[in-house]
Amino acid sequence: MQLTSARNAFALTRRRLLGGGLGSLIVGNVQADPFRRVAVLDWAMFETLLALDIVPVAATELVQFHKVAVEPPVPSQVADLGLRGSPNFEMLLLTRPDLIVSSGWYAWVKDSLERIAPVASYSVYETGRPPYAPAEQVTLALGNDLGRRPQAEAYVAAASDEIGQASRRIADKARPVFLINLGDARHFRVFGPDSMFGDVLQRLGLKNAWPNPTSYAAAAAMPLEALAEVPEAIIAIVSPVPPDAHHTLDASPLWKAIPAVREGRVMTLPPVNPFGALPAARRFARVFSEALSMPGIADG
Repeated sequence: MQLTSARNAFALTRRRLLGGGLGSLIVGNVQADPFRRVAVLDWAMFETLLALDIVPVAATELVQFHKVAVEPPVPSQVADLGLRGSPNFEMLLLTRPDLIVSSGWYAWVKDSLERIAPVASYSVYETGRPPYAPAEQVTLALGNDLGRRPQAEAYVAAASDEIGQASRRIADKARPVFLINLGDARHFRVFGPDSMFGDVLQRLGLKNAWPNPTSYAAAAAMPLEALAEVPEAIIAIVSPVPPDAHHTLDASPLWKAIPAVREGRVMTLPPVNPFGALPAARRFARVFSEALSMPGIADG
């Protein structure tokens, strides 16, 4: 975490923005002083703020966040800053943030962001580091920095409890699991042990069927036949699924020949944010354990 000269810069930034005669949006429920108006660029930080009952004045790609992350729900007063990869700086300026919450992925625009407001950068995802423990640390850091320490501690405990409950629900399941996202009807992307999904899978007491490093993300597109290399595995497909993929797969001899498919060990999960923090980890543990508990999935 880097909260660089934020409080020292607050007074100057506030005067400059107010003096510009800029319009304002509805203020979120942020009680910390002096950071009362928080904008956020990174989705992992966004969902963490919402989980701590901090409503940012602005965030990125809200429609897509609703489709991919699903939860927490986004309050209507949050302004949309456009694409995560190229946020709208004019809109960001108009929201008059006292603080911009970011991550290491936005280091390339940090200087530009700091012209608008102080920047706090936190990191969940780094190459070679499973992300769950860093997500806990980021939750506590945000809670401490924004006056939500008790809520942050409670949320970290609740996430651990929920994953523990999910683990007990599937304690009798022992098969390794491929965690994948379908790119098209012939290729998939796989979530390895160092992704959030893979980290939670291990905390649920299951083995990831994919043996290779994935640099905390989904590996590059792989051919479907690679799913046959661990014939006893379960295949968990994380939505969204391309519109034509299911229909094409149903008619594919290659897909039908994969042992997990042939023996009915395939499940499709609802969308979960693959680059999320504790809220995504909790959602994944819940939807995965519920799907795995369905009759026949792990027994075929």
